[in-house]
Amino acid sequence: MRTFGQIQQQFSTFRPLLAADDFWQMAGVILIVMLLLIFLVAFGVFYSYFRLWIQSVTTGAGITIWDLIGMTFRRVNPSLIVRSKVMAVQAGLGEETGITSKVLESHYLSRGNVPLVIRAMIAAAKAKTINLTFEKARAIDLAGRNVLEAVQTSVYPKVIDCPAKNSGRPHLDAVAKDGIQLKVNARVTVRANIERLIGGATEETIVARVGEGIVSAIGSASSHKDVLENPDLISKAVLSRRLDSQTAFEIVSIDIADIDVGDNIGARLQADQAEADTRVARARAEGRRAMAAAAEQEMTAKVEESRAALVEAESEVPKAIAEAFRGGQLGILDYYQLRNVQADTEMRKSIAGTGNKTG
Repeated sequence: MRTFGQIQQQFSTFRPLLAADDFWQMAGVILIVMLLLIFLVAFGVFYSYFRLWIQSVTTGAGITIWDLIGMTFRRVNPSLIVRSKVMAVQAGLGEETGITSKVLESHYLSRGNVPLVIRAMIAAAKAKTINLTFEKARAIDLAGRNVLEAVQTSVYPKVIDCPAKNSGRPHLDAVAKDGIQLKVNARVTVRANIERLIGGATEETIVARVGEGIVSAIGSASSHKDVLENPDLISKAVLSRRLDSQTAFEIVSIDIADIDVGDNIGARLQADQAEADTRVARARAEGRRAMAAAAEQEMTAKVEESRAALVEAESEVPKAIAEAFRGGQLGILDYYQLRNVQADTEMRKSIAGTGNKTG
């Protein structure tokens, strides 16, 4: 039999071989795990983008699976880009029109509405009368305008009410030269101008300009009857002023939908003026009356002042008579003669009715 020492010595000779086997076993396990992880990641990516990739391949959109993965890292919605590119390709808008996945991603990252721009491009291409490039449509969208609505309005003109329904005014009021008020409702047919869509004025400017033109045209008419007989005079006068300049629209026509006769503003103004003139005349007459009353009071005060002076002067007469008596210039007979003359004078005044009545 072998001793314990012999067994231990034999085991120590096989230990390096066992350690090498464990290392390769561990490396194999790690490799299998890594391959499994890579497979799972590849399967997840393939599963996530398979539908979009197949859709792109079958429609000829030209978007690879690597492009889809890159969109995810760039925080771009792959589904939106694929649908937009497929929509463009199916409508016949290839990359020669400038519509590539890169420019679509760029417009998306610029916070633009990619599907709306593509639909606008398709509508313009189908119309065959609108020259709309992707760069122009992209610029219009980034400017805050609805490019699809603009294209539709360019193909199918839009009707605008004047005054607008949300303005709170039922009609436009204008006065002819004869003073008669006319109440007008108009409809303006406009077509979008793609070239002036960026920086051009909006519908509110069109409505304001047309309203101003209608009021000016009616105000220039010598009689309201001329306007009632020929409402197209207003349309011709307004259209001749080129009110659509510097706006995003082109005016096709201006139709007078309704026109009614209002109040006689001229007669009302004349009545108001006459009333105002009457008030002014009354104020002036009242001023003159007040001045006359003041003058009368002044003359009365002067009369009373003169009367007081007379009384004061008469009070000096007895003093003068007494002084004359004391100085010997007046005798008693002269005094009585003076009294007789005064009594005779008072009697004559009483008979004549000019004297003062005493109680």
